Amino acid sequence: MALENTLIQDKLIETFDTNVFNFQQERDIFSIETTADKITALILFLKNDADLQFNFLTDLCGIHYPDNELDRQFAVVYHMHNWIENKRIRIKVYLDGEKPEIKTVSNIFLSANWMERETYDFFGINFIGHPQLKRILNMDEMVSFPMRKEFPMEDSGRTDKDDRFFGRTTTNC
Repeated sequence: MALENTLIQDKLIETFDTNVFNFQQERDIFSIETTADKITALILFLKNDADLQFNFLTDLCGIHYPDNELDRQFAVVYHMHNWIENKRIRIKVYLDGEKPEIKTVSNIFLSANWMERETYDFFGINFIGHPQLKRILNMDEMVSFPMRKEFPMEDSGRTDKDDRFFGRTTTNC
């Protein structure tokens, strides 16, 4: 029996009521939203339910929406996969812009450890309960988060892109 979106939606509503919402089929992936306080229970349910079996965390990432209302300025997106039915699901959780934080799922999926560290490193999203939440790619001394939209795209002090290094002058451009 194929795993249908209606079965997933019915099971989630039965278990989580209004804490799961905005069900959508977007191309080949079924998408839902939930609240930060329900993410651990939802991930565990999707993984352990005998009918659903979303037992692989494909990806976890952050997004910055600076134009959204303050309580929806950040999001964490989880992509899970059911290998048996070859079904994928996306779970999106919006977070507060003042203090973006959410519980870790690294205790459920070990692969989430580095994904959460990367999301912290680039967006500054705090994963509560993470065993070693620290920068993974950027220097520990860095005080900003480079994937936030307010981060400058280039260092204004860079000279390696100066026209004079490429033989361009105001007369030949």
